[in-house]
Amino acid sequence: MVTMSDVAKLSGVSKMTVSNVINGRAGVSDQVRRRVLEAIRQSGYRVNVSARTLRSGRTGVIGLAVPEIDRPYFGQLAAHVIDQARAHGFHVAIEQTGAAATGELEAITHSHILHFDGLILSAVGVDPQDSRLTAGDYPIVMLGEQNFEAKFDHVAMPNEEGTKAATTHLIDRGCRRIAIVTGSTLDGVNVVTRRYQGYLAALAERGLDADPALLYAVNGMTLESGRDAAHHLVDAGHEVDGVVAVTDTVAQGVLRGLADRGVRVPGDVRIVGFDDIPESAYMVPSLSTVAPDHRWMAAKAVELVTARMQDPSRPAREYTAPFDLMARESTR
Repeated sequence: MVTMSDVAKLSGVSKMTVSNVINGRAGVSDQVRRRVLEAIRQSGYRVNVSARTLRSGRTGVIGLAVPEIDRPYFGQLAAHVIDQARAHGFHVAIEQTGAAATGELEAITHSHILHFDGLILSAVGVDPQDSRLTAGDYPIVMLGEQNFEAKFDHVAMPNEEGTKAATTHLIDRGCRRIAIVTGSTLDGVNVVTRRYQGYLAALAERGLDADPALLYAVNGMTLESGRDAAHHLVDAGHEVDGVVAVTDTVAQGVLRGLADRGVRVPGDVRIVGFDDIPESAYMVPSLSTVAPDHRWMAAKAVELVTARMQDPSRPAREYTAPFDLMARESTR
């Protein structure tokens, strides 16, 4: 059987360095890490997970459950969580829930079955009052907009504050007929309702009425739905000089749809998105957007889940991510 000492000899490093690489600990250079991983590949070395779990009581794995892995925002979030978890000596296993309560509850069950040391769950569909949603002694950190009433550690997005800032930004640029392109679920507590409340708060604060004709609800947070929304707003003859989009992806679709109808951005209409996904800075025009501190959110979530491992009885804590408003070409 190939041992850790064999890997150390093959890669020309100490046994401790091999252990640090295997456990994802910081302090190992990329060059050395690659050399150790190549030695592991060549030698066929396998970690005895059962023995390590018996010694430490942990598997060294944190679960991350997100609604959709093919959305830019969640890909960006996962990358940050992986980086932060590695700094704490953990690996990350990613699961897709489909933004459904069944998928989210199954993610909790699977994390138990697979002996993950904790779970970071981006909750969308599950009801916080669901009797099946119990924390027990298992470390769970919730991401998202639901109100978990101090049952779980929770890291939230700055939904109301961010969308209020985005809408105010458009007003400050001279916009008075500001449409909001948002999701179809305007009941309950979720990302759509929270961001809509921020939009309404900004209008009220500046003495502007919310025109129901300027609310367009999309069926999905997709490029296509954003394009269709723009087509509708233009074809219906609504006088629009600003658009707040529920996400950057939807905002990109709105940009395409306005271009289809010969509407100039920002000359005729100004647009603000939400999320600051990387593509937003490189579009033509570049997209103004609410930029939550994604790295901060990932670091806080990992910090909370590891703290819960150390002390399962500690009181639950809730944090809201800081944000910036990135003013780019789409509102200039």
